[in-house]
Amino acid sequence: MVIPTAWRRSASLLLLSPLLLSPAALAEVDFQYQRPEIAPETASGSEEKPGWATERFAVAAANPLATDAGYQILQAGGSAIDAAIAVQMVLTLVEPQSSGIGGGSFLMYHDGEEVKAYDGRETAPSSVEEELFLDGDGEPLAFMEAVESGRSVGVPGNLRMLESAHKAHGRLPWAELFEPAITLADEGFPVSPRLHRSLADTEGLRENRRASAFYFTEEGDPLPEGHTLKNPALAVILERIAEQDSSALHTGEIAEDIVAQVQNHPAIPGSLSLEDLATYTAKEREPLCTDWQAYRVCGFPPPSSGHLTVMQILGTLEELPPLEAALEDDLPGVDWLHRFLEASRLAFADRGRYIADPDFVEAPGGDWSLMLDPDYLAERAELIEAGQSMGSDGASPGNPGTLATAWAVQPTQPEYGTSHISIVDEHGHALAMTSSIEQAFGARILSDGGTGMPGGFMLNNELTDFSFTPADDEGTPIANRVEPGKRPRSSMSPTLVFDRESDDLVASLGSAGGAAIIHYTAHSLVAMLDWGLDAQRSLDLPHAITLGGPVYLEAGRFPPATLEALRERGHEVEERELTSGLQAIQRTEEGFFGGADPRREGVVMGD
Repeated sequence: MVIPTAWRRSASLLLLSPLLLSPAALAEVDFQYQRPEIAPETASGSEEKPGWATERFAVAAANPLATDAGYQILQAGGSAIDAAIAVQMVLTLVEPQSSGIGGGSFLMYHDGEEVKAYDGRETAPSSVEEELFLDGDGEPLAFMEAVESGRSVGVPGNLRMLESAHKAHGRLPWAELFEPAITLADEGFPVSPRLHRSLADTEGLRENRRASAFYFTEEGDPLPEGHTLKNPALAVILERIAEQDSSALHTGEIAEDIVAQVQNHPAIPGSLSLEDLATYTAKEREPLCTDWQAYRVCGFPPPSSGHLTVMQILGTLEELPPLEAALEDDLPGVDWLHRFLEASRLAFADRGRYIADPDFVEAPGGDWSLMLDPDYLAERAELIEAGQSMGSDGASPGNPGTLATAWAVQPTQPEYGTSHISIVDEHGHALAMTSSIEQAFGARILSDGGTGMPGGFMLNNELTDFSFTPADDEGTPIANRVEPGKRPRSSMSPTLVFDRESDDLVASLGSAGGAAIIHYTAHSLVAMLDWGLDAQRSLDLPHAITLGGPVYLEAGRFPPATLEALRERGHEVEERELTSGLQAIQRTEEGFFGGADPRREGVVMGD
């Protein structure tokens, strides 16, 4: 049944649940969303961004419409948490390939006194077995076969996590935070260049009947750039969530449609159940804060591998003799790149053995911080030779603590997706939030929430972040194997940085980009805090990554001599597009300065 827009709009105000009006959320502000007269800028390859200076507050997100929604919330006196909710709801609509209410997220928040870590990571259904991604012969499924299936869908946690954070730190009523996304879903928004390209590049999306009818023309072509796309199903879904809270998604008609889409998948059904959705719980975890140079860097603990691996890389680099110059002709030089890549090999070797959901896997020696102990990292740094790479097979895991159980090393698998949000509000409260549905358009399953209307939201494929193989050839279990109720290991690296002496906020940052999020974030921290570059210039620098095997340099960004010099040191070097999705806000004497990744459509806004 199609519900008239005017009726839906009034209902969202009349049926606002009193449970959502925590004392912190009772700000007497009549928020009125104003649809902006902006369209996403062109994003073909890389586009120069100016960087943005603000005085009171700032918000950075991956799409101008999403950034503007957060900006309007901050203008109305909302908190950083309020703004993040508005941003995420708009991203669900305008950037459906990267994140949304059908996925999960990690959020780092500083309330002026404490740093908090909110875990909205997806969980495996209660009925899964560790052979989830093995075929009848016990062999791993092809990666894309697993992605485009019901088996890959984890229990989404984004809404439950945001709701938990809002109850503690929100200033505006929950329902008002959904108005920007509802308005844009009702009235339509222009298909951005990036969304158009993502549609064109995602063949499997055409196999989903609903998605094919919604995102493609009758001739089967992806919707063109600039096409005004309305999403009536999502408008209804968001209004229900605004009225009822996160239970509107985790129970009732929306939950029933999610389960039906997963369990009735035409190729490979999954086992996600109504009980799985109803019983999902967001967690507040103890953040990991690590001293590095003059700063305290705070990031997310496991099940994220982000902070531990980022700080292993940076800590290992600190144990090496100083370089005369890290930059050569305003680009990372060969000597620094060699060290960075070798430190990455070592850190990823540890990541592959030890890091997984801490509710299922004990930290080495019982304490994750042992992986960042300076003495341990000094031992690891001794393995790095100045003139020769250890190569694709040369980095083995270390032993940061006495282990009660020996885990096998997880084989390398692809990781994709995500979107990052950084916000600082007028009270100086800051957040870094990275959210994801994993692959582009997740599992390629569109849920209309049972509305029977066009559109809706994409379901995640986050369970493919688990190891497909539960054990190695000797039968030793892999820490990040599939288990019921477990959260898959992630690379998301939302990061807040503080001055070690004053405890003042220095920066908020993070990125999209699968496992390479770790490299993008580590490199940006070095550029901003060690090399003294501003946020935008730091994000502009070209990327270099390795997951332990070949080295990938961002195509066309380094001189041929750099590639050749790395090859001479034993690196297997290839060039490829490395489309990060970095956002960063740094504190300045005048206020704040924000940067947005030139490889994507994001912008920074503030007053």
